[in-house]
Amino acid sequence: MVAGGVAVGGDLDLSYGPAGYKGLIKEPFIFFISCFASIGGVLFGYDQGVISGVLVMNNFGKHFPLLANDATLQGWMVAVLTLGAMFGAFANGPIADRISRRWDLLLANGVFLVGSVIQCAAVNIPMIFIGRFIAGLAIGQLSMVVPLYLGELAPPNIRGSLVALQQLGITVGIMIAFWLDYGTQHIGGTGDGQSQAAWRFPLALQCLPSAILAAGTFFLPYSPRWLMSKGREEEVMATLCRIRRVPASDPRLKLEFLDIKAACIFDQESVAARFPGINSRFTLALKQYQELFVVRHLNRRLVIACLLQIIQQFTGINAIIYYAPQIFTAIGLTGNSVDLLATGVVGIINFFSTIPAIMFLDRWGRRKVLIIGAINMSIGHLIVGTLFAIYQHSWDAHRSAGWAAAVFVWFFIANFAFSIGCVNWIMPSEMFPPGVRSKAVGVAISTNWLTNFIVALITPRMLKSITFGTFYFFLVFCLILIVWVYFCVPETKGLRIEEMDLIFGGNQGVEDVRRIEDIRRRLGMTVVGDRDTDDFKEEEVEGNKGMGMEVSHHEA
Repeated sequence: MVAGGVAVGGDLDLSYGPAGYKGLIKEPFIFFISCFASIGGVLFGYDQGVISGVLVMNNFGKHFPLLANDATLQGWMVAVLTLGAMFGAFANGPIADRISRRWDLLLANGVFLVGSVIQCAAVNIPMIFIGRFIAGLAIGQLSMVVPLYLGELAPPNIRGSLVALQQLGITVGIMIAFWLDYGTQHIGGTGDGQSQAAWRFPLALQCLPSAILAAGTFFLPYSPRWLMSKGREEEVMATLCRIRRVPASDPRLKLEFLDIKAACIFDQESVAARFPGINSRFTLALKQYQELFVVRHLNRRLVIACLLQIIQQFTGINAIIYYAPQIFTAIGLTGNSVDLLATGVVGIINFFSTIPAIMFLDRWGRRKVLIIGAINMSIGHLIVGTLFAIYQHSWDAHRSAGWAAAVFVWFFIANFAFSIGCVNWIMPSEMFPPGVRSKAVGVAISTNWLTNFIVALITPRMLKSITFGTFYFFLVFCLILIVWVYFCVPETKGLRIEEMDLIFGGNQGVEDVRRIEDIRRRLGMTVVGDRDTDDFKEEEVEGNKGMGMEVSHHEA
């Protein structure tokens, strides 16, 4: 290929280095940026995890006896954060497009600080609910914009690893929250003399990482794809040079720049052709949301992105995260310290099990990780549910059975963390074309939070009414995940974002093909040889064909 006067043939390695942990070591700057942005995931995980320990603290129960003793109200208290997050994620697409991914991070942190202050200062139930809803709005924004931002910054060889840092941040937040709850419960003792600082301090501490992320936002780079959408081409090249750590003369950089530009021009010209005379941003945004549901290749991507979110939640992960102390108490691990200690182990396992995904996901592939994780999660639920069914009325006499159940809860957590816990953030951020990417990610993540809301609301009732059936219920969705991924979900590892049409379709109509070819000629991108055939990894082509998917070898 000749790209802007730079010869780019099929023999050129178009990646910026190896995949997996070797790629992360080779790219320390983008790795650091991604780690810092993933503080947004820390806030997300912390606010999710902290509430489970607070709910069982003695002093919290004295201040809010209705909350401590009413399972329905307790479910609403946990779920109201996810309800706010659903609205925050859904509305955030146009906001991220308008003010940039970078400043959207700052805005979300401002909202989060307000919600956190209201929660830790709460003197009545409405204050807790309002504070959690406001914090939820911010967490919804962060859970949408962080993977979007990381996906647009990352080179293809380590994109999965960098976006998976969002999940690692979530596990860090959950782990800190669980162990902080375990420690602060001893302030004033665990009995009637317990201080209110035991639960107010954990709720207040989340302001610290939020303030750090807000301050650091001023030093983060803009997304080069967002800059291109605003016509700021000089900044695009400068940003690419900064984050790729190569000179502007590097042919890989030139090709990436032209690919981003071609995709952006194609999107802009296609929108102008499809919606002539529409100048209102609001009207255009509504039309683009509509396209996600009616245009075939976009609808197909959206179904995959949203089903990943739904199934992720119905594996039962947040049922355990939110209500871990109650679950461990139910299986006979009695005593406030014991159940919180077992809950703290959940946080540690969740964290360490995410690390293999960050190191190897771009080598293993998304599909293989999802299937292996789903099989093992199914085993975990089956064994825990069966132990519950056998010993639910005799845990005290069978302490070893209780600990065995705890071990398989931890086994489930480990397999969730390295599989769908990471992949469900990665795939939505990389599958969509530029014009609808932020809106599509917003729809997908808001679906996650809507499902999260439902799970948080129904889990207390399920644990009370059907007990062991709760685990069998979640087992069914793990089995569905295995079958669905095997037959319906394509492999996306190693492809640049601009190449996703190869596996999802799109840009294949006569007018679209003519338009993209014309754009490439205008940009000086003329094909010499079949580059896409060379680039597209043979095992991925065969894997997609195996699912009955038609794979095109021309870059539409």
